[in-house]
Amino acid sequence: MWNAVAKNLLRTKVHQDCSRTLLLVQKGRSILIRPPSSRNHWQHTAGAVQPFSMSTSIQKVEALDVNNFVRIQWEDGSKSLYPAVWLRDNCQCPDCFLHSAKARKLLLEDLDVNIGVKEVTLTDRQKVYITWPDKHTSEFEAEWLKKRCFSEQARAEMQEELFLPECKYWGSDLQLLNMSFEEVLHSDESAYKWLSTLKKVGIVLLTGAATRQGELVKLGKRIGFLRLTFYGPTWQVEDKFDANNVAYTSGKLSFHTDYPVLYHPPGIQFLHCIKQAATGGESEVVDGFHISNKLKEQNPQAFQILSSTLVDFTDVGIDYCDFTMQSKQRIIDVDYRGQVVRINYNNATRDTVFDIPAEKVQPFYAALKEFIDLLNSPEHKFTYKMKPGDIVTFDNWRLLHGRRSYQSGAETSRHLEGAYADWDVVMSRLRLLRKIIQNSN
Repeated sequence: MWNAVAKNLLRTKVHQDCSRTLLLVQKGRSILIRPPSSRNHWQHTAGAVQPFSMSTSIQKVEALDVNNFVRIQWEDGSKSLYPAVWLRDNCQCPDCFLHSAKARKLLLEDLDVNIGVKEVTLTDRQKVYITWPDKHTSEFEAEWLKKRCFSEQARAEMQEELFLPECKYWGSDLQLLNMSFEEVLHSDESAYKWLSTLKKVGIVLLTGAATRQGELVKLGKRIGFLRLTFYGPTWQVEDKFDANNVAYTSGKLSFHTDYPVLYHPPGIQFLHCIKQAATGGESEVVDGFHISNKLKEQNPQAFQILSSTLVDFTDVGIDYCDFTMQSKQRIIDVDYRGQVVRINYNNATRDTVFDIPAEKVQPFYAALKEFIDLLNSPEHKFTYKMKPGDIVTFDNWRLLHGRRSYQSGAETSRHLEGAYADWDVVMSRLRLLRKIIQNSN
């Protein structure tokens, strides 16, 4: 059944027209097409990623003298424009590109940024050949060029394919996906479903792990490797005497993200329940991206304060080794488009040092309090209680998590093992799994 789901997730939208961003040119040289061969180079297997469902056959290619471009007219009538300097920079010949490493060899200092095309030809409707003024030649496949079309739509679709930006917001109505830990370890389709849901929704619960330490190491190997921090490759969450972290107590933990004291906090957190308290100890999560957008709608000024003010964080102690850490983070990180990309908030490690003018302090607290009130609203937070053998996996850049207090005693009443991973590692594995699935269908 997941095959069908994977096919749907892997399918990308059809280009309607790649000519929207074409620049105006005054003249061009049309190139006649050589007779096509009988070979079909571009058949796709069922379920494979097909960025463009239309034919990638080229009708005509021409070099445009005025602006140093190559224009391609596709078989369906749409057009794409490629700068000559970009084509030369991305020559795929062995002298310019190391195919074993999939890396560019051509040095930028050797590139003529004002280069033009001496000659361009087309063969089999599938390959473009370019001769440059210095007699160097480049060959480009039609499908390769089609995927790299510079139209706004084509660029957006390529970014979607590369980074999987789809995000599903949620509140107390979260439908928490439960998956078998063993299936994720041994089935590529299950692992793909796990990581793609983790990327889209931000949280997945794995069940059926052994109730002993070390299971998270297996999960780390499944994606690649775990993130080492000052608390070790894995760490034990239990009530400890003279605790060096508030998580190592039995008290309530308010909503927070882990490790904002690091300039690059871990992207993913794993928590494995080895032993659970009989009473209390419930886990709570909230969608920080959703709440940030709510705050922006409700109070744009508060959003602006939290997305622009640098807040000091600190953490000092001894664990895996001794450490003294300091950082400055915005509570709400946004990208160049103004989209929320990361939440950095941990009340326990927010420093007493606050490097802003005195008159800006109270407005900051007011904005932060409004954000916290939204996090704690019953309609926004989701509560669940882990059972021994459960492993919750979640996006530490997006979700804020907390814990209700529990009764501790002479013996350990609640024990979780924790670990981190970076989004770079997770996204790498997700792309690899997607490729495996598409090649198997």
